[in-house]
Amino acid sequence: MRKNHELDMTSGSLLPKLISFTIPVMLSGLLQLLFNAADLVVVGRFAGSIALAQVGATTAIIQLIVNLLIGLATGTNVTIARHYGAKDAKAVGETLHTTIVLAIIGGVIIGTIGVVFAKPLLNMMGTPPEVIDGAALYMRIIFIGLPVSAVYNYGSAALRAVGDTKRPLYYLAIAGVLNVLLNLFFVIVCKIAVAGVALATTLSQVLSMILTIRCLMKSEGMCHLELRKLRIYKDKLLQLLRIGIPAGLQGCVFSFSNVIIQSSINSFGAAVISGNTASASIDGFMFCALDAFNQTTTSSISQNMGARQYKRSEKVVKYCTVLVIAIGLFLGTMCIIFREPLVGIYAKEADVIGYGAYRLLIVSPAFFTAGLMNMMGGVNRGLGYAVLPTVVALIGACAFRIVWIFTLFAAMPTLLMLYISYPITWALTAAAHYVCYFIIRKKAYAKNEALYAE
Repeated sequence: MRKNHELDMTSGSLLPKLISFTIPVMLSGLLQLLFNAADLVVVGRFAGSIALAQVGATTAIIQLIVNLLIGLATGTNVTIARHYGAKDAKAVGETLHTTIVLAIIGGVIIGTIGVVFAKPLLNMMGTPPEVIDGAALYMRIIFIGLPVSAVYNYGSAALRAVGDTKRPLYYLAIAGVLNVLLNLFFVIVCKIAVAGVALATTLSQVLSMILTIRCLMKSEGMCHLELRKLRIYKDKLLQLLRIGIPAGLQGCVFSFSNVIIQSSINSFGAAVISGNTASASIDGFMFCALDAFNQTTTSSISQNMGARQYKRSEKVVKYCTVLVIAIGLFLGTMCIIFREPLVGIYAKEADVIGYGAYRLLIVSPAFFTAGLMNMMGGVNRGLGYAVLPTVVALIGACAFRIVWIFTLFAAMPTLLMLYISYPITWALTAAAHYVCYFIIRKKAYAKNEALYAE
């Protein structure tokens, strides 16, 4: 029997269910982003622009490495959602236990790499001397806690796959409050700025992980975790990796292009780094709000593919497209109007606020295209095409962006030429995803029918 915290997307009125699924995911993403935003606000307001630059200089590298691991959680979402839609409780359980083991192993391996290579990576990016030591310390502490973060994210992906988006939100809210309190304690009371905010983030993630594992262990639905059953089921591992590896590589390569951009930003000095850091954190909130539809489409289409409800899958795409455009335009407009007060939350220096507001003015109007780009990637993965969205993103949002940096930006090295690479690549990649969707959807339905006919 399905519990009331699970959401079956294969029957009933679709639009209310999409909204009910998306809002907690959206709020969860925003709260998770508050981990980093709280770090930035506290160090920016109480420790100065250099400390803010030290934290901000790590963002692109941390995303590069973490996205490789977290992208594998997409495999958890798609695989569990399909088994859930097909009412296969045994397969859901085996996938859940496999994914938790995978999170632990992957977190330890990738976390170790991050700790060892923190400073060399920052050196490769041309991080200024006054920034690099604090940035390396921040990175190392964050990567020590990476296994904890991985288990939370994989566990949350499993819950969302069966439509349970509210409890991950509750756990993040609790952990977020702890994060803010610890930030203030470590920075203001203990006077350990960069190390303090990193410790606060890691300790709060420990709490969210504990709550998530406890939830899975107490679950009476299909997503029930028993620690004694933790093991890797080979067939389920292959299913997870088939979807997750391309998604992880996409996130990794996508972040690599951001590393190239961050390296270019570093050449403008600490004030620009700080302004860019604050602005990127602000538009990160927009990204999280819109990226919720990526998870919504992935889970709902995967469930409906498992239930062989193809017309409902097409309705998911239509409804989510309209919602993403409407929300993206609204948020983008708000960021343009209030750009200086928003950046002023993070920093007090006038030049830092000016640089941050300038970035928001350029990227905010087209941010809905980033939402469409990620949403359609989720659609195509939900249809069972794991590699295609990665290839599209690799060419559109990564390769083109890197070529832009080494050609047009190299010829005209201004912040304008640097920042407009974002909206151009978002729009191109979103359009390519839509073209692919209309080409592959009928093939995906036919392959799915053949699979269940076996």
